[in-house]
Amino acid sequence: MKMSRTSIDLQKMPNFAPYNHQMEKEDCFYLGRVAKTHGIKGEITIKIDADDPSSYTKMKYFLLEINKVLTPFFVESLALNGDKFFISIQDVNTIEAAQALVGKPVYLPVELLPKLSGKQFYYHEVKGYKVIDQEKGELGPINDILEYPTQAIIQIMVGKKEVLIPIIDEVIQKVDRLNKTLYVKAPEGLIDMYLQ
Repeated sequence: MKMSRTSIDLQKMPNFAPYNHQMEKEDCFYLGRVAKTHGIKGEITIKIDADDPSSYTKMKYFLLEINKVLTPFFVESLALNGDKFFISIQDVNTIEAAQALVGKPVYLPVELLPKLSGKQFYYHEVKGYKVIDQEKGELGPINDILEYPTQAIIQIMVGKKEVLIPIIDEVIQKVDRLNKTLYVKAPEGLIDMYLQ
C-alpha cells in the first residue's frame, strides 16, 4: 500500500510549528527502527537505540525517511516496554498502513536530545571542538568521530597527519561546552606515534 504522507506541508501543521522547513538528516539523530506492526489497528513497534529509552516517552512526533524525505508522524499514544515503544500514530489505522512503515529508520531533531553534562557528550556535538592533550597541549579541532564496533575514536588532523584518540573514560578528562574544547589524556606515546 502506498503512503501519501510524503507530500505533507510542514508549514500547515500546527503541531510541527518549530519546523517550518523540510528537516534534513544532519539536523536529526537516529532514535531507532520500526521493528514490526503491533495489533491490528495500525500500531507499530519501534526498537529504540538509546541508553535511556524513557527519555523519549513524551515525544509528540517522530520522523521516518520515506522516498528520501524525512516525514513527520504524530503520536496518539505511546507505551514503553524495555527498549521498545508501542505506538499508535495519527492517520495510520490499518495493519496494511503500519506494515508499509516496518524497517524504516526513526529520527528526531537534535534539539530533542536529552542534555548531557560532565564528561559525557554526543559525537555530533563535539565535531570542531579544539582538543587539548594533558602532555602535548593543543592538537587541533576534532575532524570526525569514527565509530567502530569495539569503540569510537576521535580523529584530529595535525597538519597533514592523522591522530586517532580512543573515546574511553580514562582518556576524556573534561568537556568544556562553553569554549568548545575537549581535554584529553592520551595513552603514553600514542600521539608521538602518529606525529613521527
